[in-house]
Amino acid sequence: MEYHWLKTFCVAAETLNFRKASEKLMVSQPSVTVHIKLLEEYLGTPLFDRVNNRVSLSEAGKYFLPEAMRLVQQTDHSVNNVRAFAQGYRRKWTIAISPLMAETILPYFLKTFLKRHPDLEINIRVEESNLIEDLVDTGEVNIGISAIDSQKKNIESISIYEDPILFLMPYDGFDEENGPPIDIKDILQKNYLFTHHHPVFWDELLLKLNKHVVGLRTMKVTQAHITKRFIQEGLGISFLPHSIVRRELIEGKMMQPHFDLFELPTVSTFIIVKKKGVLEEEFISQISKYYFG
Repeated sequence: MEYHWLKTFCVAAETLNFRKASEKLMVSQPSVTVHIKLLEEYLGTPLFDRVNNRVSLSEAGKYFLPEAMRLVQQTDHSVNNVRAFAQGYRRKWTIAISPLMAETILPYFLKTFLKRHPDLEINIRVEESNLIEDLVDTGEVNIGISAIDSQKKNIESISIYEDPILFLMPYDGFDEENGPPIDIKDILQKNYLFTHHHPVFWDELLLKLNKHVVGLRTMKVTQAHITKRFIQEGLGISFLPHSIVRRELIEGKMMQPHFDLFELPTVSTFIIVKKKGVLEEEFISQISKYYFG
């Protein structure tokens, strides 16, 4: 019983159409037919019922499908492990990180960490912060980097840095000394305010803003990198953690006017971990020494 027969059967069982199966597998339709026929001969039973040029799983096919899927997944997993071994990897480690943190933390830190561990195959899962704790708890990932503190007693969270929230607007072409004065309320009233790209501070911040500014116009933009692009293109304004906009501020792609309506909050970034082995301890220790502001 060959792998290709099983793979073809699983895809054909999903599509119930040999032509579509051939397209997904990138083989000819006759090859699909041959693979299915050879598998049926090997098992000694039809796996599909064929009526009026339509196919459906036979009772034997329905019974065999979960086993075939397990065999295919097991083979794929084994092949991937051998390929990783051939590339010099001897260990596998998975990090879950929120989209908010992926472009700020990892590029600065990961390169150094990988140099220390050339035998380590690291997989990065970009997940929303509210999902990361469960992924760590179930063991799907070894460690998480999240904007949300853990809630479960068996999960440890370590705050690795505090990030001030800044008020950001498009660059107006003036420097701080020669530019005209900026009226914060006027800016807030005349521009769209991009919200909810961070999972922690927006509800409380909007309550405070509405007490000070009449007629706020908001637009939910759930990804911080999209929010930054919108601000740079002059589409609106927002409040973002300093670490996320540090480069754009240095390069003059957006500006941070003085915000004096009330004190803006700070947010934390957390390491989420369940089992702290040697590798986890080193990761936490090293990333805690970095400055991301």
